[in-house]
Amino acid sequence: MNERTGSWLPRLQEVGERLAEELITARRARSDTPGPRELRASDDDRERVAQVLQDAHADGRLTLEEFEERLGAVYSSRTLGELVAVTADLLPAEQQPLKLDGRPVSAFFKKEQRDGRWVVPAELDVTAMFGTTKLDLRDAILQNRRIVINATLVFGGLEIHVPEDLEVVRVAKGRTVRLTRQPTEPDAPVVEVRTTNFVGEVKVKEPPRRKRRR
Repeated sequence: MNERTGSWLPRLQEVGERLAEELITARRARSDTPGPRELRASDDDRERVAQVLQDAHADGRLTLEEFEERLGAVYSSRTLGELVAVTADLLPAEQQPLKLDGRPVSAFFKKEQRDGRWVVPAELDVTAMFGTTKLDLRDAILQNRRIVINATLVFGGLEIHVPEDLEVVRVAKGRTVRLTRQPTEPDAPVVEVRTTNFVGEVKVKEPPRRKRRR
């Protein structure tokens, strides 16, 4: 009995992740929104990549010639896609200074997360089945001022960490509920969480409110 259970769980995980990826691929084909790789890079993004190159040169992974060549590519880059190519062979995916993986976040009987400097696509599918998905937006790049998260929660949870002045609302069964404090900026970005919920939970963690100076 235990052997049979152990054999179907990985297959269920694989099927769920594949279906979620096919869904987002079809949605992208209908959208004219630039992909994460086409977004413009900032000076801060370039400095993050340059630091990785400096570390790689210091520990011998890059020769001086390779370091200078890649550093030149960093400061001449215009898009995030050009930047990520520079460090692709230096660090594993989860340690890259920039993460452009716009695929769905799926947690089937496990915990899955997105954090660091990553691009949040305009529409993101999240699935948690007997698992937890964690989205850390504190250092993320939002592709749009309004982000839509389609969350399917089956005995699972969605946890969102947000920076100051980012509003999160939850839409379920025709009702909209604010999950964060009222932003102080009128044009603050908004994350709209649309949930299909079967005994699931959405949690939002905000930074502590700043104390006013007297």
